[in-house]
Amino acid sequence: MILELLKVKQYYKNLLIFLPLIFVGRLLDLDLFILTVMGFALLCFISSSSYIINDLADQKKDQLHPEKRTRPIASGKISKSLAVFISIMLAIVSLSAAFYLSRGFFITLAILFILTQLYTFFLKQEPFIDIITIAINFVLRAVSGAVLINVETSPWLIICVFSLSLFLSTGKRFGDILYLKEKAYETRAVLKYYSKDVAQFLMTLTTVILILSYALYSFLGVHKNLILTLPFAFYVILRYTSLVYSNSIIARHPEMIYNDYKLILGILFWSLATIIIIYL
Repeated sequence: MILELLKVKQYYKNLLIFLPLIFVGRLLDLDLFILTVMGFALLCFISSSSYIINDLADQKKDQLHPEKRTRPIASGKISKSLAVFISIMLAIVSLSAAFYLSRGFFITLAILFILTQLYTFFLKQEPFIDIITIAINFVLRAVSGAVLINVETSPWLIICVFSLSLFLSTGKRFGDILYLKEKAYETRAVLKYYSKDVAQFLMTLTTVILILSYALYSFLGVHKNLILTLPFAFYVILRYTSLVYSNSIIARHPEMIYNDYKLILGILFWSLATIIIIYL
């Protein structure tokens, strides 16, 4: 139950911290790899702290949602006082350790934490600003990795990660609308501004933006041969898009991509091709 409270399944987002290490060709540097693993752990702690605060704020609305009502706080399986205590401890531990590792990393984590709270209590009620804020949070996760190992933050890292997050967030909004239909706004007020037509347009737009962003990076970035990974990238993006339009649970819960073996294979081949090109 504690692991469910911490939302361990959401930790996949924090893997973005490894992108700078991979794309500067330093993945095999043991010291930097260990440092990044430590950063990943602290990023997970601060993320869990924010997830708990979000669930505390959304308890009543989550109780109306057919899937979210089983969450530990919404279902009453974990008390509010215990949840608050765990959240505070996780925030203190992660920020204190981050300060010890790197001042820049500490600042990045602090900004991420503050921005997440602004999202929880204010920004997630604003249409379009909500998904943009989520995208900025994704970028901060990736930037934290660059700051931690003291390498320059590439503009392409920001553009591609930002585009990826917009794509996933829009897919999640579209998935919620398809799944909940007219009851969507009861569980998340902002969804009343995302009609099916608007969400469909945003899904198309963000898909194109993501494809163009990665394609341009392949052409203009440091690793020119990444152009060879375009077929894999396009397949993964288009496969995920088709799952969103088919009202797959993966659209609402991207962490469940393991349910689609074709998508998993596409990601594996894409990742393998990228590693081979950069390191061999």
